[in-house]
Amino acid sequence: MKKLLSFALAASSVWAVHAADFPIKDKVITIVVPFTAGGPTDRVARDLAEAMRKPLGGVAIVVDNAAGAGGSIGANKTAKATPDGHTLLVHHIGMATMPTLVRNIPFKVESDFEYLGLINDVPMTVISKPGMPANNYKELTAWIAQNKGKINLGNAGIGSASHLCGLLLQTALQTDMTTVPYKGTAPAMTDLIGGQIDLLCDQTTNTTSQIEGKKVKAFAVTTPKRLTTPALKDLPTLDESGLKGFSVSIFHGLYAPKGTPADVVVKLNAALKVALKDPEFIKKQEGLGAVVVTDGRMEPAGHKKFVADEIVKWSPIIKAAGVYAE
Repeated sequence: MKKLLSFALAASSVWAVHAADFPIKDKVITIVVPFTAGGPTDRVARDLAEAMRKPLGGVAIVVDNAAGAGGSIGANKTAKATPDGHTLLVHHIGMATMPTLVRNIPFKVESDFEYLGLINDVPMTVISKPGMPANNYKELTAWIAQNKGKINLGNAGIGSASHLCGLLLQTALQTDMTTVPYKGTAPAMTDLIGGQIDLLCDQTTNTTSQIEGKKVKAFAVTTPKRLTTPALKDLPTLDESGLKGFSVSIFHGLYAPKGTPADVVVKLNAALKVALKDPEFIKKQEGLGAVVVTDGRMEPAGHKKFVADEIVKWSPIIKAAGVYAE
């Protein structure tokens, strides 16, 4: 018993030192990204690493891409890491969909992480092949009604942002389309431009340049309010177009392993909030079509409640579709 008590006291003192001295000098902070390098989440994480470096005393922050299984491999890697604040996770809406989407998920989203704050919201756009006969949202819904059973709706893969948006869109329109999954947005966009598929609902990070270049037709945005981006400012929202309450954005949040000392969580959250107000970070996010969070979701409690609400929102939709990420 004395040995166990001594061990427990020694362990607690180590964590106390870590908390007081965080970040530890000469120890790198690693941000795990559960997707491949070069994608939207990877870019957000790298921009965030740069913006958080100064408020954390100039510590080195690196990005570790651990992709696979609908984003659960990287999330699990973080959940199992030493909870000392030096291993973090940047994840997107997958934190809300993994509990339903991924079979035998090896961790619990709501209890195996410390929520550090939300980073941004990325709007979605409903776009079509260039040869679509419809020219506005009203005409598009009429075309959809006339072509039931014949419509091909592309996405970037099971569990991707475009897949989730497509599921919600079908539910809202009360119609089924043939879902065509691709290995990434690039091949899906290529086939949309070529007319091999009819529709795509994807992030502004992936669609704005194609809309600007008039390579696709754009019909609506998925946010509650219209966007201010020049190429998208004239697009109506789905809510104002008749799909009342329709709202979906691909959020990104920052997480740490459960058990990270409370004062380390406070320091990380403070550094995150400094980063979210950094003009250069904001500029980079706007360049991605993302909106930096400025509301209560910057706080750990607000972040956690938001994800819990999103889990409730997406679970029945995913279950009804009967899809799983392998």
